[in-house]
Amino acid sequence: MKNYIVLAFLFFSISNFAQIKGTITDEKGNPLPFVSVFEENTYAGTTSNEQGQYQLNVKEVGKNKITFQYLGFKTQKIAVSASSKIIILDVKMLEESFDLNEVVIDPKNNPANAIIRSAIANKKQNSEKTARYTADFYSKGMFKVKDLPKKILGQKLDIGDDMASNLDSTGTGILYLSETISKITFEKPNKLKEKIIASKISGNNKGYSYNTATLSTYDFYDNTLEFGINLISPIADNAFNYYKYKLEGTFFDENNQEINKIKVTPKRDKEPVFEGYIYIVDDSFAIYAIDLDIKGYRMKNEFTESMTLKQSFSYNTKNKIWSKNAQTLSFNAGVFGVKFSGKFNYVYSNYEFPDSFEKKTFSNEIVAFEDNANKKDDAFWNEIRPIPLTIEESTDYTKKDSLQTIRKSQKYIDSVDAKNNKFKVLDILMGYEYKNTFKKHSFEYKGLLNIASLSFNTVQGFNFDSGFSFKKWNEDEGKSTSISTTFNYGFSDERFRVIGEFTHKFNNINYATIGISGGTKVAQFNSAEPISKFVNSISSLFFKDNYMKLYNLEFAQINYAQDVANGLNLNGKIAYEQRKPLFNTTDYSFFKRDDFYSSNNPLAPNDFDTPAFDQHDLFKAALTARINFGNKYISRPDGRYNFKDDKYPTVFLAFEKAFAASEKKYEFERIGASVQYDLSLDNKGILGMNFRAGKFFNAENISFIDYRHFNGNQTHIGTSDRYLNVFNLMPYYANSTNDSYFEMHLEHNDMGFIMNKIPLLNLLKSTMNIGFHSLAIPDRKPYSEFTIGLDNLGFGKFKLFRVDYVHSYQSGIQQNGVVFGLKILNILN
Repeated sequence: MKNYIVLAFLFFSISNFAQIKGTITDEKGNPLPFVSVFEENTYAGTTSNEQGQYQLNVKEVGKNKITFQYLGFKTQKIAVSASSKIIILDVKMLEESFDLNEVVIDPKNNPANAIIRSAIANKKQNSEKTARYTADFYSKGMFKVKDLPKKILGQKLDIGDDMASNLDSTGTGILYLSETISKITFEKPNKLKEKIIASKISGNNKGYSYNTATLSTYDFYDNTLEFGINLISPIADNAFNYYKYKLEGTFFDENNQEINKIKVTPKRDKEPVFEGYIYIVDDSFAIYAIDLDIKGYRMKNEFTESMTLKQSFSYNTKNKIWSKNAQTLSFNAGVFGVKFSGKFNYVYSNYEFPDSFEKKTFSNEIVAFEDNANKKDDAFWNEIRPIPLTIEESTDYTKKDSLQTIRKSQKYIDSVDAKNNKFKVLDILMGYEYKNTFKKHSFEYKGLLNIASLSFNTVQGFNFDSGFSFKKWNEDEGKSTSISTTFNYGFSDERFRVIGEFTHKFNNINYATIGISGGTKVAQFNSAEPISKFVNSISSLFFKDNYMKLYNLEFAQINYAQDVANGLNLNGKIAYEQRKPLFNTTDYSFFKRDDFYSSNNPLAPNDFDTPAFDQHDLFKAALTARINFGNKYISRPDGRYNFKDDKYPTVFLAFEKAFAASEKKYEFERIGASVQYDLSLDNKGILGMNFRAGKFFNAENISFIDYRHFNGNQTHIGTSDRYLNVFNLMPYYANSTNDSYFEMHLEHNDMGFIMNKIPLLNLLKSTMNIGFHSLAIPDRKPYSEFTIGLDNLGFGKFKLFRVDYVHSYQSGIQQNGVVFGLKILNILN
């Protein structure tokens, strides 16, 4: 394949071709950005940049007719006779005059509605014409920041010297600029293969651009388009439920086809909808162009203020196909007074429309980079780049590429490290990090006052961590190694505990990783740790509720994991464990000092003398498989990057065995399985599902530690985005079992489908959650929960809260409660 590409470029370089270039302006001389420029009846095309400049390579030199197409202006077709390799052609475009003389606006018979109905009726036929194609693809992406302060909320904003040097004194400049050249093969609805020939990132000659065709496919012939949530297309089957339409005028294109300009207006402001203009070709009712805006709150993305998507299509009189030749996606966002903007330009050219593809054309590899994709020189880019660089972009490349040479030198890197590695006396208390970036290793000391690790429980009292860590990495080979030790001290039990860990990742292809760890720590009876240290500290100190139950674990273990096949990951572990019971050592709290804590025995909360289990030791082995059906991946020279296919569930299979125990009764086997799946309901939301089942064998008298524990919640505080792994009102250890079990979690988030339509409540811009949770174990009535609540709550741009009403039922006992979701705790934990 590589040889063919080399030959193709060689042929291109010696063949008879010409480059047509120039500047496109309006009548007043103002540059026109993103004008579609293409050769008549071919799929050779480009667009102009923000300064109106364009360049178009034409392969067959002679009398070429070049078309210039721009919304709001008359399409021009200019014949060019090539007399040299480079032809300068400046174009002045005239504003389009829209004809409404023959249009009678009748409220009962809106002509725009009739056009949209015809577009909906014909969209399957129009979509089928471009259902299969190959094409050349170019993309350019840029992120900019404006007014980035030196401090946010009183805290110094450290963005690194490399990033800071890209900004001017006002905190304004380009953060990211990249380009991609690729060849794509596509078949509807979603089969895509992309071969990236060239990739370029400003200031990073080892990077790979993420501006791929995979992330830029927006088809308005589909009913919905995915922008975080599913937005309704203006020509969706149910579009009239969401939009109002107005015919603002008609004009004729260069092929004398009548084009209808239709204004698209949402019926309800908070719905997942577009607004702007859609241009429909008369007779065929194909899409001629798209110029639509998306408000951030309509995507449930409060940080995005607005997004604009523009598409233009060109017509080939030979095959009578309207194909997309250019697309622009731009956005504005902001937070804390800082403004961000971005723009992505896409050019599609050299289409071919085969009737079918060979069976093995598409695979799970959706994107592949050539080995030297990020090594192309400026001469290559200057020749093949379809959209000329603006002065700003060219300056950014020149500046950052020059700085990169300096910043990659050992002298510069060592000087930056020397500045950051300076040791201060206060570092003994607060912590210290030494980094050698050039040799790719670092050392960190956590400090004697590691405040972030401070927590409270009734076994240790106040306790905190400190420790040391060493890391070494090699990005080119995908290798990394870390060695760490963590010291924990409890002030009430006056005990010092130490854990050591070693981890090594071998590569970024199959992600083979080995880990060795050992030491002493306090551990929750439920290894899933359903209650966090932070929440337990607040619950204990403020409300005298010590829900966290702990035991002492001395252990040594080794585990190994890797991807053994596409979508299949295996993880094996063998461990030695010695378990000892622990008791409360403190009754301290901030409030309710006359109340008593419960005991540390989860089976007998009022028994302060009897341990939950007898001291014992054993060996445990476990094997876990994770299966992502239909797993997709991107192949790059530096690794393989996996993407779960949302059409299929993820399946987990597990086998666990305890053996060589201090007493035979502690030995057992357990098998388990779980299925996780998100079912997209188009614009009606997402139904999340999590099913788990398992069975113990020879486990009649095993330790309570090894029971299957289920994630309960007695704090009325939710800490996760979704409640697909928790029973919201169930006591933590009320239904633990050493037999068979089945649990089910269902949660539907309407993504605003219902809430957007309820007056007043739609002002919250919230979503509705409806859930059902159930647990079945032998010799006990099932436990069930029904939940309903609001998500995406908060203040301004920060939607960090949710609130749910919960009704639970088991063995005739009913409970009602409210759970407050604080998603910010995900960060604190």
